[in-house]
Amino acid sequence: MAHNINFNEQTGQHAFMSVKQTAWHGLGQIVENYPTSREAIAFAGLDYEVTKASIFARGAGDFDTYPIHDQFATMRTDTKAVFGVVGKDYQIVQNSDAFAFFDAIVGGGDGILYETAGALGNGERIFITAKLPGYIRVGNGDDVTQKYIFLTTSHDGSGSITAAFTPVRIVCQNTLNAALRNATNVVRIRHTAGAKERLEQAHKVMGVADTLSLQLEGIFNQWANVRIEDKQVKQLIQLALCPNKETYSLLKKGATEELSTMYKNACEAAFEYAMADDTQTMATTKGTLFGAYNAVTGYYQNVRSFKTGEDKLKSICLGGTAQARGQKAFDLCGDFAKNGAVALQFN
Repeated sequence: MAHNINFNEQTGQHAFMSVKQTAWHGLGQIVENYPTSREAIAFAGLDYEVTKASIFARGAGDFDTYPIHDQFATMRTDTKAVFGVVGKDYQIVQNSDAFAFFDAIVGGGDGILYETAGALGNGERIFITAKLPGYIRVGNGDDVTQKYIFLTTSHDGSGSITAAFTPVRIVCQNTLNAALRNATNVVRIRHTAGAKERLEQAHKVMGVADTLSLQLEGIFNQWANVRIEDKQVKQLIQLALCPNKETYSLLKKGATEELSTMYKNACEAAFEYAMADDTQTMATTKGTLFGAYNAVTGYYQNVRSFKTGEDKLKSICLGGTAQARGQKAFDLCGDFAKNGAVALQFN
């Protein structure tokens, strides 16, 4: 099951829903209108409860069982699938709680639009993407970026609740993940946190989204007015996609023939995207620093192939390679806007 979307044998459905557009290998439920929290939970097959069950040990050939104190198994109450082992302080965040978190972000009004939701594996990890009201507008307004919040949480004890502000450029569906130097686009919440703390963090996420979207709009509009030569775009791509010190050293020496084929192919594909893709011919992107930034994010979003949809999700939204390379491109573009071509020189 390469896609790893949860399949519920009891209902005969995959645990995924998307508004209007198909995704995840065409699995799940495609709905025409934006659902409410309650509807999204049902459409995405997330209407199951998770509980903490006691754990018992039994030795080989021993008919007696011995309780294990202070540790519990997390499990679904419908399919009885066991997810993992957690401590006594671990607080389960029910799937409905995750949606309640979203609703709290905008005060429970109609401003938030649930676009995708689903469960992976046996249901141990869920994810939700929701569109926030408002846009980031670049140039004369034709180049528009929508504002999203992406949330994921696990039921197996493997990680915290993670909510991230993720702007997406409409014309090419680029995820423009960018953390400014004095802020972050990600908020992480412990599973030991109480409901009051989680609610406070929900409002923090909204504050992050409001602050970052205003700052990014200003930055992107500035970059759309900064000219950059094609050879400089190629340099920026090489630096942004540089995977390690060894590659950087080879670039610095000009020993391009010693670079790995995989790295060179990635740089060439990103540069081709920068020069030829329709989304790179707009007034905001053609020959501009904003276009150079989009070349990197667009390469990972629209060109680079991933083994599974889950791999792509992790790479772009969950601190993976694509997110790290996009952040590097963002930093390089910021330096270029301030210092010009010197920002692309090797140190």
